[in-house]
This record gives sequence, structure tokens and C-alpha cells, in this order.
Amino acid sequence: MRKIFAIILVALLLGVGVVALIETDPGYILLAYGNYTLETSLWVGLVLLALFTLLIYMVLRLVYRLIGGQRSLVSWLGTRKFYHASRLTTRGLINFVEGNWTRARRQLLRGANNNDAPLINYLLAARASHRLHDPDKVSEYLGAARDLEAAAATAVALTRAEMQLRSGDYEPALATLEQAANDVARHPRVLELLREAYYGLADWGKLAALLPDLRKHKLLANEELQQLEREIYGQLLTQCVAGNDGRPLDSLRSGWQKMPADLKHDPQMLQGYVRLLIDHGDHGAAEKVILRAIKHQWDANLVRQYGYVQSDNVPRQLATAEAWLATHSDDAQLLLCLGRLSARDKLWGKARDYFESSYRLQHSGETCAELGRLLLGLGEPKVAAAYFREGLLMRESGLPELPMPEKTGMRSLSL
Repeated sequence: MRKIFAIILVALLLGVGVVALIETDPGYILLAYGNYTLETSLWVGLVLLALFTLLIYMVLRLVYRLIGGQRSLVSWLGTRKFYHASRLTTRGLINFVEGNWTRARRQLLRGANNNDAPLINYLLAARASHRLHDPDKVSEYLGAARDLEAAAATAVALTRAEMQLRSGDYEPALATLEQAANDVARHPRVLELLREAYYGLADWGKLAALLPDLRKHKLLANEELQQLEREIYGQLLTQCVAGNDGRPLDSLRSGWQKMPADLKHDPQMLQGYVRLLIDHGDHGAAEKVILRAIKHQWDANLVRQYGYVQSDNVPRQLATAEAWLATHSDDAQLLLCLGRLSARDKLWGKARDYFESSYRLQHSGETCAELGRLLLGLGEPKVAAAYFREGLLMRESGLPELPMPEKTGMRSLSL
């Protein structure tokens, strides 16, 4: 309280001193400019000068706030433009996902202006143009994206290749991808697109060479990778015999030897290899492959194929298969195989028993067909016809429902 009183007292004393000084000598100021003059006392002039200085300062401060600083008018306008571009980009993305390609492209292109990252706008606009079947615009927007960011050259190439693949243009896509395949470690997406391109071109050799990288970068689930590997090497085996008219079996064996070791024990690959051996007449090699595989692991499909093998010693072959009944008497495929081997050995009664046992375990069109043709040969056409009919209906299970005529016999017609 005393301090405040002291300050007020000092202010009053200073005020009295200033007033006394002004009354003693007020001073004089004369300002002349052209035909205009301004006369005033020194002290009033000083006050006017202070007010003028304050006015200039406030004007300059206002101008600065309008054109500079984070809260300036220019900054506010820039923020508004950026916000508008962001909203357009978001709407364009939504329409792109929903499949409104024309609207999406228009909004994305408008949103590219005043956008800090317009690359995504041009890439998506190119994809929308691809959906609209407008290749000229695709090239234009991809070029704009590439010009915006030199580091995005690979992303642009991948986008172009992906659209080419979707159109079925596998060779142009492959040419585009080969330019971007220099650094697969940084761009693993290249491997996925290369897989699609090679698959579309049925280039199984290149796909086989791509498998280690696909496995290394874990671009496919294990089951998908295994299935792809089976398909690739299955096709390569088929090509071995299809493209070799001179010695197809030698080429087939060579292709089998080049196959990865784990695939040589894969049931599907073994079945495909056996089928090719049988189709090209090497029944002895097919029998050895089947017996070796069955010894390690039971496979009903391989057992079924054993019934297609034409051995030089059919009784021995039949005895080998019958030995399997001790542990697999309820296997319909084994019984079907035994029926065929018995028929090949002209043991008609045994063949019929085996076929009927297989039929009781599993009603299949194949078993019905075997029973039908055997019974037809045995002089039982009606029973054979019943099996043929059942097998045919099993094969054509998708027939539509139709009204059938009543079993009332033939009605006489009077003229």
C-alpha cells in the first residue's frame, strides 16, 4: 500500500513539474508545405508526433498480420485452399472405391491443385481412366505423376503394369516390370506382378525361377505357394512330353529328375507323373513309381491308377494288389482296381464281385460304368442298362427338374 502511494505521489510531482515547464516556456513549432502551414506549441507537436508514430506502427502491424505470419489472411486463404483440396481428394477416393469412375477422376484432379501430395491423386486418376477405357488419359496422368516426383518412377511403372495385366496385355506388362525389377528387395510388389505376367503367358520356366524369391519375401501363404509350385512343375512335366515328338519319355524322366526333392514325394505330383507315364506307354515305370510310393504311404488315388497299369504278368500284379486288402479292405478305390485287374486276367466272376463290393462302399459313375460293360458282356443287358443309367445320371447330376410321363403303358389310338 505504501509503495502504491509512493508511485502516485511521484506521478503527481512529475505532472506538476511538466505543467510548470510548459507554462514557463511552451515553445513554438511551424510546419510549412506549399501553401499550407501548421503552427503549434512544442509540447502539442510532441504529442501529435507520438500519436502519428503510434498510428504508423498500428498500420504496419495490421499489414503484417494481413500478409504474413501463421494467422495472416494469406495463410488463412492458403489453409482454406488446402482444406478444400483435401476434401476433394477424400471424396474422390470414396467415389473411386465405390466405382464412380468419372466422378472420382474429376474430384481427384481438382483435389490435386493446392495439395501437398498430389501424387496419389494422379495415380488414382490414372486407375479411374483405365476403368473408363481411356488409355490416353492414363498415360497423361501417369506422366504427370512421374514428373511430380522422380522417386515415384517405380510406383508409376507398377501402376501401369498392374493396369496392363488387368487388361490381359501380359507382354507389355512384362516389359514394364522388367524395367522396375532391378531392386526387388525394395519393391517386392514387382514379384507379385511378375508372377501374374508369367502365369498369363504360361511361362512356367520363368515362374519356377521366381519361386525362391516369392518364398523369401513371403508374398504368398504356404498353401498357396505349394499349390503354385505343384501347378508349375506339373505343367513343366506336361511340356516335357508335349514338346518332344522324338523321345518324350526320356524328356519326361529328365524333367522328373530336375524336380525339387520334396515334390517327388507329393501325392498330386506322383499322380500326375504316373498318368503321363501310362499315357505314353511306360507301364513298367508307372508300376514301379506306384509300388514305391504305396510302400511309404497309402494313397487311394495311386491305387486307382494301378488299375490302369498293363503289366506283363497280370496274375502277379493282381496278387500284389490283393495283398493290400489285409489293411485296406474298405477302400472303394482298391476294390475298383482289383475288379479291373481281375477282368484283365479274365476272372469274370471275381471282377464282378470286386466291382459290386466297390459299388456298395461308394456309388460312383466310374464303378457303374465298369459293372455295366462287364454285365453286358456276361449276357445280362437289363442289369447292365440299370447300372449304365445310374452312372449317367450321376455324371449329369445337374439336370433340371422336368415332369416325367406316368408308367401306365401304351394307350391305343383310334382313327
